[in-house]
Amino acid sequence: MGKPHFNKEFWVAGLRAEGAAFRAAVGQEGVLTAPVPSCPDWTIEDLVRHLGGVYRWVAGHVGRGTTGHPGQLDVSDTPTGPAVLSWWDDQFAKTLKLLDWLDPALPAWNWAPQPKKAEFWHRRLAHETAVHRWDAQIAVGLSEPIEAKLAADGITEVLDSWLPAGRRRGPLDRHGVIALRATDLAEVWNVRLRGEGIALLDTDTLLDHDHHNERAVACGTASDLLLALYGRVPFEVLDTAGDGSLLAALRTG
Repeated sequence: MGKPHFNKEFWVAGLRAEGAAFRAAVGQEGVLTAPVPSCPDWTIEDLVRHLGGVYRWVAGHVGRGTTGHPGQLDVSDTPTGPAVLSWWDDQFAKTLKLLDWLDPALPAWNWAPQPKKAEFWHRRLAHETAVHRWDAQIAVGLSEPIEAKLAADGITEVLDSWLPAGRRRGPLDRHGVIALRATDLAEVWNVRLRGEGIALLDTDTLLDHDHHNERAVACGTASDLLLALYGRVPFEVLDTAGDGSLLAALRTG
């Protein structure tokens, strides 16, 4: 089953909405020093500095029209304390404005096995912001799921970008087919693991000439599936069956 193809307008709208929700959470009185349970050793202030730094880094290279590596993210010179909020506002506004007019077909570096075009960063920043919005809300006692269609595209991004790029946190010696089912969208992702190799299957035909002795299924909302892939919630919050180590092998983030 092919996945829906989203576009610049969808991702920019997601970035705008998730950024506003993130800012509302982190801007509450006295929360900057609060720990972020889903990001061990981070406070809300660390989370704000990180996300604002990502915006600044992407805005600094995505419009160059070249696929050369832009250098590493550096947040060492960002403000501390309450001043970090107005700094974040500035980084978010500049990046949102840039992405809103930027041609998604413009050549741009990225770290994934994807076309080297700017649209990678339209998508990436929408999902980066959505997951960190969830982190921020959990830290301040809120809990809102990621919007279903955005979460579904985030699942696809994990499977077609993060994991093939080697950004796996789980075991690398698993073999078998996993089905991830989003119960709120009636969508299914079929994934084949071959040790360090991974393939996102575009059809419902699971079996080929290989022997698949291990299989697993995880069912839940698109938001919960995405958060489980990022290690924000355990796979046990989903309806699972089969070999749990196969699911663990899909973790990233």
